[in-house]
Amino acid sequence: MFDTLSDRLAATFKNLRGKGRLSEADIDATAREIRIALLEADVALPVVRSFIKQIKERATGTEVSQALNPAQQVIKIVNEELIGILGGETRRLRFAKTSPTVIMLAGLQGAGKTTLAGKLGLWLKGQGHSPLLVACDLQRPNAVNQLAVVAERAGVGVYAPQPGNGVGDPVQVAKDSVEHARTKQYDIVIVDTAGRLGIDEELMQQAADIRDAVSPDEILFVVDAMIGQDAVNTAEAFRDGVGFDGVVLSKLDGDARGGAALSIAQVTGKQIMFASNGEKLDDFDAFHPDRMASRILGMGDMLSLIEKAEQTFSQEEAAKMASKLASSKGKEFTLDDFLAQMEQVRKMGSISKLLGMLPGMAQMKEQINNIDERDVDRTAAIIKSMTPGERHDPTIINGSRRARIAKGSGVEVSAVKSLVERFFEARKMMSRMAQGGGMPGIPGMGGGPGRQKKQQKQAKGKRKSGNPMKRKAEEAAAAARREQAAQGGAFGLPAGQPGQDFELPDEFKKFMG
Repeated sequence: MFDTLSDRLAATFKNLRGKGRLSEADIDATAREIRIALLEADVALPVVRSFIKQIKERATGTEVSQALNPAQQVIKIVNEELIGILGGETRRLRFAKTSPTVIMLAGLQGAGKTTLAGKLGLWLKGQGHSPLLVACDLQRPNAVNQLAVVAERAGVGVYAPQPGNGVGDPVQVAKDSVEHARTKQYDIVIVDTAGRLGIDEELMQQAADIRDAVSPDEILFVVDAMIGQDAVNTAEAFRDGVGFDGVVLSKLDGDARGGAALSIAQVTGKQIMFASNGEKLDDFDAFHPDRMASRILGMGDMLSLIEKAEQTFSQEEAAKMASKLASSKGKEFTLDDFLAQMEQVRKMGSISKLLGMLPGMAQMKEQINNIDERDVDRTAAIIKSMTPGERHDPTIINGSRRARIAKGSGVEVSAVKSLVERFFEARKMMSRMAQGGGMPGIPGMGGGPGRQKKQQKQAKGKRKSGNPMKRKAEEAAAAARREQAAQGGAFGLPAGQPGQDFELPDEFKKFMG
């Protein structure tokens, strides 16, 4: 969603690099480019004005003028101000002192409340809670059935005593659901309310009645991140009519300009708490302003990537794989291990999204977007078509074996050959990383201690001239220097007792006592 904004900001900061000092004209030009980038991203005008004002005030102060690297200092200021307009610190859910905690979802029709109820239920289940989804959207056709299906997929409970489709009292359902949750030992109640195509009195009154009936601990306003400025207007109307405690952004993976995400927290004064960034139920997580700002500026999001990895990989498995890779050139790491690792990574989510979280990947955006997720399935099919012996030692795979594997997995023979070659290359690289060699080609990850020593050793030796006469002269000069060093002492003084015949100048004697 923030691709266009990220590209514009990256181009703006590129013009600042290499400048030892930033003039007032440089800061004005940078502020103008950032203003244009934000307006093109559909950020609300009052937010843009406030944002630019803060940046100019800080950039023209001593914070930048006295910095060793002014360009990096400006990027730091923009990052901090972005975090500010996105809400500052991460806002956590408030839980009731006595169960159940009641969470009410509100928003317009089409914002994705029902699906989001299932996503929130699955997320809370993963946190160790026992959520109950309550069907209070009795207006929209099949809304009750949809919630029941979503709850089943998420593996959480559902309370839907009324058939819906215009039949039933949503306020009574909401009130009864709290007692039902107490009886059945559910500790969280998620109330899915009805929406409308636009703000009207009936919608506001029904939402207010449900709020008064259940006294929710949290009212979350669900907003479609793709509707731009209208999202801010709708949020203000809900805040004034019903009130809400936090915002949930749905469809954050869309191709809209993202102005709603950058405007809504600043305009409404309510923080974004969750974000939905895909169609799957697990494409949902808590919203972290600092991590989102880092993504917008193309710095990646390593913390979220690490959290996803921790949820998917166990420490025991990671230690086992690391020991295999650290062995003699990683030869104990087999295709079975490679397949297991690949399937674990697949559980973390889309490969494209995972790569996008790595720092420095912003310039490879097109290549990342063109990744075919089905390649993982094809690779798995090829490996599963091999015998256990072939997976353990791929060097035994000859021409006839490649043909059999290709036929069994439904691919070309060249694909099998390519996979085996890529496996050996990947094993060599991962083995080097496991032994502290770093990851070549990735900024900030190139080379461990061993690699640095080798580079230092190479840097010490001077290149010899290709001209025989010049080379002879260089060798003679080097020999003369060696002979002088053998005859003399340190600092070019004569050999023997240092300083015996050496007299300090008068102006230095006073410092020597």
